[in-house]
Amino acid sequence: MTMTTTVLYTAKTHTTSGGRDGTSRSDDGRLDIALSSPGSAGNGTNPEQLFAAGWSACFIGAIGLAAKKMKVALPPDLAVDAEVDLCKAGDAYSLQARLNVSMPGVTRDTAQALVNAAHETCPYSKATRGNIEVTLNVVAA
Repeated sequence: MTMTTTVLYTAKTHTTSGGRDGTSRSDDGRLDIALSSPGSAGNGTNPEQLFAAGWSACFIGAIGLAAKKMKVALPPDLAVDAEVDLCKAGDAYSLQARLNVSMPGVTRDTAQALVNAAHETCPYSKATRGNIEVTLNVVAA
């Protein structure tokens, strides 16, 4: 039996030919940013920062869903610090990432269980699984 997929949202952006040194704008105008290469003197953000921001926001949502299932109250100061590295080996570029999760007041075992569950359901985690090295750290519990 095949499950029907329902598209909940489609993000649409237009990025100029400058790529890492161009601009990117969403079709609804809510995102309108300058881009610059990591480590350059440019004024814009870079794709790795955007990816880290999106992934950490999505991951917090996935933690919330896991907490609801496990009947765990999350602290108001729950935070995810995402670190996305742009790497180069020879002529090949790749990414690697760390998600550092802080859940003050939640036991370390419970926090780790929530992080593990979130990593199984978060769409960003699913997209990266098996494609890049990802390290999950519970940094405060």
